[in-house]
Amino acid sequence: MMHAYSELYLSAAQKALGGMMQYAVRDLNLEAGDFYVLFLSTEIAYGFGKGEPKYTVGMSGAEIAREVIRLTKGEIEETVPSYSDFKPPEYWAGWAVAYYEWYRNIPFRKINEVVPMDEIISMYDPYHEADITKFTFEMDRRMKDSDAASQLARLRAYAGLTQKMLAERTGVSVRMIEQYEQRKKDLRHASVDTVYRLATGLHCSVEDLIAVPDLRNIQDSDS
Repeated sequence: MMHAYSELYLSAAQKALGGMMQYAVRDLNLEAGDFYVLFLSTEIAYGFGKGEPKYTVGMSGAEIAREVIRLTKGEIEETVPSYSDFKPPEYWAGWAVAYYEWYRNIPFRKINEVVPMDEIISMYDPYHEADITKFTFEMDRRMKDSDAASQLARLRAYAGLTQKMLAERTGVSVRMIEQYEQRKKDLRHASVDTVYRLATGLHCSVEDLIAVPDLRNIQDSDS
């Protein structure tokens, strides 16, 4: 199996991403999912995912978080990181997803489209006390199961919208959205106007809406 980068950087990368999430939530008082989306929008996420030493071993989690805020929102007031022996769920989630991204070599953004950061944080119990392989198996299951679901449903959930909210935003009926999500109707055969309105309502491209994520590098075994 081809991992994302050398295993030499893995432990430091996990600690850095965990520290980033902990600092953003516990010290900067940001919402975990919202901050993580900011992280994904920067070049840092790409470089980190490729194992660039500048990020994986060259910066602390707090430094990465501050750089994300600087790149997306401008300069912020320096906040001294709080230190504790207790690692909160946000730290564990960053630590765990760093491992999964490295292990499966799937970009952070693609992982987040299927299993958002808030969902990973909710997996803290029971997985934080288990071997990381159990988290990996569960992530594999969720990633594979999502391939059978509609891309529309995935993107709607990622945007934090209910079917009713999306219908109100786009003018496409709840019933029609439901049929597309359950694949009773094929969105790829919908009118151009319908697809465009849904994509606009979800703040994504038409291509993102009708594409199916490529999850082929999730193997049925660890071989």
